[in-house]
Amino acid sequence: MDSPTFDAVVTAVVGLLLAVGVTGTIIPILPGSILTVAALLAWAWLIGSTASWTAGLIGAALALIGMSASLVLTGRKMRAHRIPNGPVLVGVAVGVAGMFIVPVVGLFLGFALGLLLAEFARRRDLAAAWRSSLEAMKSMGLGMLLEFACASLAAFVFAVGALIHFSG
Repeated sequence: MDSPTFDAVVTAVVGLLLAVGVTGTIIPILPGSILTVAALLAWAWLIGSTASWTAGLIGAALALIGMSASLVLTGRKMRAHRIPNGPVLVGVAVGVAGMFIVPVVGLFLGFALGLLLAEFARRRDLAAAWRSSLEAMKSMGLGMLLEFACASLAAFVFAVGALIHFSG
């Protein structure tokens, strides 16, 4: 396979992987930012041009910033509202089960229901469980939004880098 064809095939495959990675920041079952970073660095290495390395490193940095900021922001808000990891893990487990029971929205509905039930079991007060569950979902939603925005920016940087690579 000649070099321009190889470059085009690799770029197309990485573009598809980035689409899965960006989607994975919203749908937690798919690998999100980690796939984005790996795809960008692999693209930079396989293509090997200045444009690919520049775009790959900037995009990878953006994805890592989004992933880190999401984890830090979510963890900080959870601690501020005194929400332990246990109810969140129950929410994730019920969310995964919900994904199979109710396609498309089951993950989110199951997570919310599992979190609320776990918080109710912990607090023995429905109003308090509702407030803490709502705060947990808001902080996780904000973290996901931030991670999604950074992964999207990384994919945009990839697109610009690919355009520069193929036009040069």
